[in-house]
Amino acid sequence: MFDRIMTTISFHTVLNFPAFLNKTWCRTRSNPSLTAVQLSSIFIQTDETRNPADSKKIMGSVAAVVRCQSPNSLLTQENTVGILGGVSVFSTLIFLEKLVWWSSRHGEDCIPFVVCSDPTINREFLPPISSPLFLKDKNAQFPLNHGPIVEKLRCKRAFLEQSGARCIVMPCHLSHAWHSEVSEGCPLPFLHVGECVARELKAAKLRPLEAGSNVRIGVLGIDESLMAGFYREKLESQGLEVVLPDMATMEHIVIPTIEALRRKDMEGARNLMRIAVNVLLVRAVNVVVLASDEMQGLLSRDDPLSKKCINPMDALARSTLHWAKSIQNLHT
Repeated sequence: MFDRIMTTISFHTVLNFPAFLNKTWCRTRSNPSLTAVQLSSIFIQTDETRNPADSKKIMGSVAAVVRCQSPNSLLTQENTVGILGGVSVFSTLIFLEKLVWWSSRHGEDCIPFVVCSDPTINREFLPPISSPLFLKDKNAQFPLNHGPIVEKLRCKRAFLEQSGARCIVMPCHLSHAWHSEVSEGCPLPFLHVGECVARELKAAKLRPLEAGSNVRIGVLGIDESLMAGFYREKLESQGLEVVLPDMATMEHIVIPTIEALRRKDMEGARNLMRIAVNVLLVRAVNVVVLASDEMQGLLSRDDPLSKKCINPMDALARSTLHWAKSIQNLHT
């Protein structure tokens, strides 16, 4: 997958945002002298078939532009997408692969994008998802003092804005718990994965499976209050009824599914996942939203249950491409 991304992207920017740069950028992002620091974190990915001498010329040209101009001139296309990486770098890469291949599979150019990734959010602020506190305590919550996390995400958002992004997306379920705070004051469109899913399900014109009831949508996540909560709000705003697993299902099926994944027991995790999905399906839900990066790809494509499940990041990717194509059409 990674090789395909590297060979396909012709001119995009990937920003690996270390902690020291994050803090410096927040304090002095309007300072032109910061451009020297920015260069150390900018990687221009080029086609591997290109002549090495040509690649050096491109790198030299980009370096000259960054030295002489402000950060917001790094990418100037009107449909540039800013991707705010979340806790999982792999989830960000998978999302990038979707953007690249879905936007270019018919021979068109891939949409321009800039990515900012900061793995220190996971390491510094969040408890390991496999920790006893997270997996065993029914009342376990993420740190109530999430101010530092929000601050770092806001700094990354500002960095993307200054780098030329015209729209922001966060391909991470966990980061969406603070979407309203991170997006506050953002002058750009800031897509919400829950809204993208809700719009697609509303447009699908699903019919209730039980007479006299509303269309029911199951939401399956690791932490109901944090990850499934915002899905409930967005789905219910579209007139859809949300069904969540009960505490017994969480304790005896969902959490053991993640524990099995951590032990590399894929077959055990897959069997438990099937049970969790079926528990929601017997409650007359039309589809199940998998509100966790851990659960993606666990069911094989030929598994009939996989056809009843939705990967929310697919909806986010489709909405991102729709925005980018719409803006491109306005300027052609």
